Amino acid sequence: MSNCTAVTEFLLLGFSNALELQILHLASFLIIYLAALMGNLLVIMLIAFDSHLHTPMYFFLLNLSILDIGSISVIVPKSMANSILNTRLISYSRCITQAFFYLFFLTADLAILTIMAYDRYIAICKPLHYATVMNRRACLQMAATAWSTTVLYSALHMRNTFRLPFCHSNIINQFFCEVPQLLRISGSEMFTSEIQIIIFGTCLCVGCIVIIFVSYIQIFTTVLRIPSVQGWQKAVSICLPHLIVVSLLGSTGLIAYVKPTSGSPSALDLMVSVLYSMIPPMMNPVIYSMRNKDIKAALWKLVRWRWFIPKKMSVILQ
Repeated sequence: MSNCTAVTEFLLLGFSNALELQILHLASFLIIYLAALMGNLLVIMLIAFDSHLHTPMYFFLLNLSILDIGSISVIVPKSMANSILNTRLISYSRCITQAFFYLFFLTADLAILTIMAYDRYIAICKPLHYATVMNRRACLQMAATAWSTTVLYSALHMRNTFRLPFCHSNIINQFFCEVPQLLRISGSEMFTSEIQIIIFGTCLCVGCIVIIFVSYIQIFTTVLRIPSVQGWQKAVSICLPHLIVVSLLGSTGLIAYVKPTSGSPSALDLMVSVLYSMIPPMMNPVIYSMRNKDIKAALWKLVRWRWFIPKKMSVILQ
């Protein structure tokens, strides 16, 4: 390792050298980013300002929206900026920051989704115990635990990843600093501690997904006991969209972080990374919020307030 030159910057994956494809990349990323940003900001604003939404379920929705904004904002603006400036460079320090925050937001997102599934399970399957189990203190403790443990996990992961020497290459075959790609271009074998953290993270991810699926299966079976067509419709409307989002996030995330990385750019790797990094933050406001009657009522109240107040003020001034 005596002739190893320290890497000061990395080269991210460029989508294409053709101007038309660069414009397509920029436009599609911009549309997805703005949709995710506006949807999640709207959810945050509605929950924060409507007192009727100050309940455990919407408290966790608020956390989820904050995490979704963070996860997509960490990676997409840099990719769009590189496309505009026609460059692939990202500095070593910025790569560390991007990898840390994205891993944190991704794992915290999964943790909050797990808590939300548990919250729905208690509310539907054990409604008499809901007020006791999901009290204010318990909700704050669960949210704080999710945020703090994922920060610690991400910090340990980044510490072990960037302790590895990057001597052979600085080319990342991904449009952001993804941990598996960073491990691939490292110039040495992974430390035992890094392997242990990867195994622990994989087990944690699988455990969260199992808890989510078990919770929604219990919800599904409970709601189906309602002897009516509405019972079936309610079970499908509650469980199926949530399970689709979790399946998409979990399956594509596990594929990206568990499967062996290739030495050349792969369309499959790019598609998988887009699916788990950009689609869930855009879809979560629709799946978890906009289909909800309380959110719709709060949105309608906000629209009426914004419409009628200026109208009344203009009448008064006249």
